[in-house]
Order: sequence, then structure tokens, then C-alpha cells
Amino acid sequence: MSSSGKDLAEGGSSTSQGITLSRYESQKRRDWNTFGQYLNNLRPPVPLSHCNSNHVLEFLRYLDQFGKTKVHLQGCMFYGQPEPPAPCTCPLRQAWGSLDALIGRLRAAYEENGGAPETNPFASGAIRVYLREVRECRAKARGIPYKKKKKSTNKGNDESSSTMHFS
Repeated sequence: MSSSGKDLAEGGSSTSQGITLSRYESQKRRDWNTFGQYLNNLRPPVPLSHCNSNHVLEFLRYLDQFGKTKVHLQGCMFYGQPEPPAPCTCPLRQAWGSLDALIGRLRAAYEENGGAPETNPFASGAIRVYLREVRECRAKARGIPYKKKKKSTNKGNDESSSTMHFS
């Protein structure tokens, strides 16, 4: 299979110029267009140049209704159970990992589309705090403990290091 055929088979897409995008680039473009459409549908519409972290937070909350991850409410008898034995009426939400990946793609797309890194609403502290709260809240609801990973110290010159050096 040619590389362009492989990209398409793995979820890539072709542009009108015939350039094949990777799956990541396709998703980033789709996410960027979806966010732009969201801003246009607000009343009154918000131009991208006036977008701030509050708009991003509203967008993330809006997307939550389309999630596929069961998040138990505190009053639910299955709250805190990773594998509940029966169905319940708790809402479906976006998974934290999906939201985190989305923000990463939108953060990159913002700068690729001419936005300055200093004004990137996807990189604001409010977004990081929101994502951390979502992760912790959903982990508690599903009974999954999240612990911070300790940074490993790399002593000596380890050849297996994943650090890349550019010359």
C-alpha cells in the first residue's frame, strides 16, 4: 500500500490540493473547524480574535453532552465503583483523556492559524485547572485513584534515554 493509501486507511484525509494529512492533522483540522463553528453559533457570534479561555471552557462543557463515558453522580449507589454491576441513570460525559487531547490539538491549531502563543486561550491556566478538576472528579466517580507519577532521575549517560537532541 502506498504511504498515502496507508494514511487514508489509518484515518488520514486528502485536502483540495491533493495533500494527504495524517490522522492527527485531520483531527486537528476537524476540531479547529468545529470550534470555529461553535463560536459562530454563539449569540452574538464571537470572532476568533475575541475568543478567550471562558469561551473554551463553555465549549468543553458543551461537548460533554456528547460523551460516551459513564460518570456516576455522588448520590448514585455505584459512585466510586470502577465496574458497576448494573446500569444506572447517571450521565455520559467526555472522557478526560479525550478533552486533554482535544485541547492539545486546538492549542497547536490556534498558533498554526496565526494566533500568538502569549494569547492562546487553549493554553491558559484556567483550562489546565479545569482539566485537572475533571480528571480528579471523574476518577473519584469511577473509583480510579490518580496519583502523580514521580519523575525518574536519569543518572549517567543512559543510551536508552528517549531525549532527542537536535544539532
